[in-house]
Parts: sequence; structure tokens; C-alpha cells
Amino acid sequence: MGRLDGKIAIVTGGTSGIGARSVEIFVDEGATVVFCGRRAALGQALADRLGGKAAFEKVDVTVEAEVAGLIGRTAERHGRIDVLFNNAGGPAPTGSIAGIDMDFYQRAMDVLVAGVVHGMKHVAPVMTAQGAGSIINNGSIAAHQAGWSSSMIYSAAKAAVVHLSRCVAMELGEHGVRVNSVSPGAIATGIFGKALGLEADKAEQTADVVKQAFAGMQPIKRAGLPDDIAHAAVFLASDEASFVNGRDLVVDGGLIGGRQWTALQQGLNGLRTAFDAMG
Repeated sequence: MGRLDGKIAIVTGGTSGIGARSVEIFVDEGATVVFCGRRAALGQALADRLGGKAAFEKVDVTVEAEVAGLIGRTAERHGRIDVLFNNAGGPAPTGSIAGIDMDFYQRAMDVLVAGVVHGMKHVAPVMTAQGAGSIINNGSIAAHQAGWSSSMIYSAAKAAVVHLSRCVAMELGEHGVRVNSVSPGAIATGIFGKALGLEADKAEQTADVVKQAFAGMQPIKRAGLPDDIAHAAVFLASDEASFVNGRDLVVDGGLIGGRQWTALQQGLNGLRTAFDAMG
């Protein structure tokens, strides 16, 4: 039996990276998945490959009416919604605060924060009426510490998502609906290429480069993979997490846990050498 057998799930931003892999693994675990994105060709190809357990809809999460329509149609077609994974994301302006492009800032906040709000706003009545459900919002380690994103605006947006998840969890938990977030660390996807200005198609081809670049950043000596986040989302979506509410699950190989052991020992050895030189 799959961990999500019989569940109806929605995944936003499901055409590539973490979202696409989450769709695949949710289906493997027994869920029926409705997923959305803006790139229709990629989405439909994934749905066709997965068969009848997955359906794609072209949706822009920054447009509230489109998100409301997606949720309404899913509830009408399947009679319930058990899981919403608010995964859709995108780049944000880089560089100094003194040079932030405010139009780009607003577009980024619309995707990263308003898109999450739209999903929670419209799925909440469905799930509270059921008396059950799991909402999962995609955060980031950049929500916890500065310096882990190419964009301070992205970091601020993800901090908003993580804390908003806690706030909404306190409301909806009283109705049997759990709200949690998952915060990825250095995950090998195309998002870094997009953040540095590459077109989407080219950015998606950079995952192997990112994988090599991130291999030594954390105590676990490999880059994170979309599978790592998808499996975390499966746990939060499953009945195994039925008593987990208002939490942020950091999946980063220990990246923000503290200073790595080897670096610490090297520093201490340097001090010992300096002390010895003093006689």
C-alpha cells in the first residue's frame, strides 16, 4: 500500500524541479494528483506519462481567480481535497537593497507569497468542511538565515511563508486541518539558473552543474535532490504526520545546523600551532 492511497492532492508549480518530482512520487504513493503550472507543454507531457492518476491544468498562481478555479474544479470532480502542496516559485531581484527593481520585487512577492495565500484561502473552506486536510508550503533555509539565497527579497518572502504557515496552522488546526512548511537547503534544480537570469529552458539544464557545486556545502556530502523534498512532502501529507502541525521541516543535509566539524578542527589546530609558536 502507498502512503497516500486514496488521497486527492493538488501540487502547484508542478512542471519541473521539486514540483514535477513531487507529482511523480505522490502518484507512486497512491494519490490522485491535480497539478498546475504556466508551461502547458511540460505539464501535459508529465500528465500523459503518468496516466489517469495525474491531471494538469494551466494556472498562474498570482491570479487568484485561476487558483480558486483550480481548487473548485478539483473539489467538484473528486468530492474532496486531502492535500495542497503550495510549491510554485520563481526568481526574485538580486543585488543590493539600494538597487532593488520594485516591479520585479512585486512580481516575486506575488508568486512567492500571494500565490501561497491564494491556495490556502481557497482550499481552507473545502478542508474545514471535511474536518481534515494537509497544507504544505514550500519554504527555504533562506527563511531562517541570511546569506543562503542570491536574493534578499527571496529570503524575506520565504520567511513570510514559513511564519504565515504557523499562523494559519493555529486557525485551521482547530478544524482538523494541518498546515506545515518544508524548507529545502541546497537542492540541485534550475532555480539557481533562473535567479541568475537564464531562460527557463536553459536553467533546467543546469542541475548537474549545481549538483557538483553544492556537494561539499553541508555535512552530508552531496547536493540535495528534488526527491528529498518530495519525500518530505509525502510525509507531511500522509497520516503518519497526523499530529504534526505548525512546523517547518528543514531538509538541508545539516547546512544551517552550525559550523562543520572538519572546519572547526582545522581552526583549532591553527590556534594550537600559533600557541606552540609562542613557546
